[in-house]
Order: sequence, then C-alpha cells, then structure tokens
Amino acid sequence: MTEKNLIVRNRAGIHARPAALIAQTATKFACEVIMIKDDAEVNAKSIMGVITMAAGYNTSITLRTSGPDEVECADAIAQLFENKFEEE
Repeated sequence: MTEKNLIVRNRAGIHARPAALIAQTATKFACEVIMIKDDAEVNAKSIMGVITMAAGYNTSITLRTSGPDEVECADAIAQLFENKFEEE
C-alpha cells in the first residue's frame, strides 16, 4: 500500500473538472485508489465520489493506493495536485 498526503492548492478547490481529471487518471491504473478527507473515504475512480468530498482550497487529503501499479498511480495523482489541475 502507498499513501500520500496531498493539499488542494488551486483556489477553486476540487470541483467537476479536477474531479474528472482525478477519476480519469485513477482509472488508467489497475490498483485500488481511495481518497480520504476527515472521516470520509471515497473511490477516486468515481467522479461523483471525488466531488462529494467537497475539498476546498488548502484542504488536506490522504491518497491511498493498493495494487500492482500503486506507486505509479499515487505519483500521477499527486502530480495533478502539484500542478493545481492546470487551472492557474
């Protein structure tokens, strides 16, 4: 299992477009991808699941991946967060 702590750095937070990018990226990998905010756990391969986290600017999220390509998947999703979902 790979775990990363991510911070939402884009001002608008995770709305429809970033959620779609996260889900599309996660679906490219075979591993299980879970995002955790406070006590809520969602499947990162589900756009609706990601949106329901209501993660605003500066929110801390734990990304947990488990499976054959978990490290590559975690790195790819972390890169989305670092690039502010290419919004700024």
